[in-house]
Amino acid sequence: MKNLCQKFDVRATLPPKLGKPTWKVLFPPRLWFPAWTCEEKKFKAKCGGSERWIESAGKSAFGFGVSAALLCSVFSHSPAALAESLTVAFPVSRAPEVNAVQRTLVEAWGLIRETFVDPTFNHQDWDLKLQQTMVEMFPLNSADAAYTKIRGMLSTLGDPFTRIISPKEYQGFRIGSEGNLQGVGLFINVEPRTGHLIVLSCIDGSPAARAGIHQGDELIEINGERLDGIDSETAAQRLRGNAGTTVTVKVHHVKDSGTGSCIREVKLPRELIKLSPISSAIIPHRSPDGNLTKTGYVKLSAFSQTAAEDMRNAIQELENQGVHSYILDLRNNPGGLVKAGLDVAQMWLDGDETLVNTIDRDGNMLPINMVNGHAITHDPLVVIVNEGSASASEILAGALHDNGRAILVGRKTFGKGKIQVLLFVYIVYI
Repeated sequence: MKNLCQKFDVRATLPPKLGKPTWKVLFPPRLWFPAWTCEEKKFKAKCGGSERWIESAGKSAFGFGVSAALLCSVFSHSPAALAESLTVAFPVSRAPEVNAVQRTLVEAWGLIRETFVDPTFNHQDWDLKLQQTMVEMFPLNSADAAYTKIRGMLSTLGDPFTRIISPKEYQGFRIGSEGNLQGVGLFINVEPRTGHLIVLSCIDGSPAARAGIHQGDELIEINGERLDGIDSETAAQRLRGNAGTTVTVKVHHVKDSGTGSCIREVKLPRELIKLSPISSAIIPHRSPDGNLTKTGYVKLSAFSQTAAEDMRNAIQELENQGVHSYILDLRNNPGGLVKAGLDVAQMWLDGDETLVNTIDRDGNMLPINMVNGHAITHDPLVVIVNEGSASASEILAGALHDNGRAILVGRKTFGKGKIQVLLFVYIVYI
């Protein structure tokens, strides 16, 4: 009878200068997962055949996957949690593609176990949850079905922002963060209190904007399939597609007056959409004493990889044109790369100011500070926000307001209150 068990050697994935994993042999060769103490903030990782450095905003993080999956997690750096050793043994699937996802499951589970911000894991036995998920995954025949089991495991944490992104989905994720996509131009997110998929904003001139879809609309169906329990990334994946194809969405719209609502179905063409996160203009006006003055207006629509560089160029161009004050518009900015938000904040602030305080799973406050900041300009600044301003937008607005750099005006923001970290799940095995 063929042995269904095999040994996973993850020693090749250890970051440099980390202690050797603790091994404990329980049975003949099976699936082994070691735990180690991680104190390095930067380490080398192989991703998609190339090597690059991964750094996580001053916090330690590790983990990789043969299929280059991505884990988005609300996490905490707690040395006590990272010091424990662990061994896990399970039979391995006969299906090679499921076998690969099993490895990703174990690594993702371990990352959550050691770094997730809630040490109770939503009041459940997280070790038992791995066993249950592995048993459910064992008889499956496809990677897609296996990833569904990982999503199910992560959903029990009760946090909509902790999720696994499969290799297929990761391509779409990269497109969004790098500034170009093929889709309909919608920014969506899960409303934490209701679990509904809500439109945060539409890109100006996009198919969604032309069809009259508005901020605050609830997305109910995509191509006739209900979205109950679907996370925002899965829904976004269904909306994306090759330019020239179409997608049908059903939305629930509540009128601004609050006097009624309607549900409508819209057929949207997919198009190539370039995400230009920055637009700017000069607003000439007269000061109270009658002198002509200029205010620089900067609209930041998303925190993509180019956001910080584009912001720097926009401020410098406005400075060259002699503006005397600034308006930074973050309305309907759903966030994006938190590092981009921190980089933008440092363009307006001097010194070693605290940009944001985080609280770890043990209740310890961990500030993220600037290092030797030098503001591009010290002209007066007003920041505009609304209920569509989320995540990195809220961090940036809070940093500028709390450090006395900007006046904050507008409406109450989305209220995410959590910072995610992206972790590649990439296992080298023999």
